[in-house]
Amino acid sequence: MRMIRAVIRPDREEQVVNALESSGIVSLTKMDVFGRGQQKGVQVGNTIYSELPKVMLTIVVDESKLDGAIAAIQAAAKTGQHGDGKIFISPVDAVYTVRTGERVQN
Repeated sequence: MRMIRAVIRPDREEQVVNALESSGIVSLTKMDVFGRGQQKGVQVGNTIYSELPKVMLTIVVDESKLDGAIAAIQAAAKTGQHGDGKIFISPVDAVYTVRTGERVQN
């Protein structure tokens, strides 16, 4: 199993969630976060915004669904501008259900 952490623009959240659902991925966690990339924020007139609002989606998928999930996120989140976001992939060693204590087989 793999964990996907996608940091995207807040205004693209609905499109990304819909794209994931269309590809068969419905389980996810969403968090409002703040951050900045290589540009160190953005300047509007004399005002500098060093950290910008983003949404981080956390998704755990089977290896077989990984490429489809990445493609769905990229297609739905892309505007072609700086700040579209990043996708981070990590291995998942184990998953447990809190309610039952059962280990989910991966």
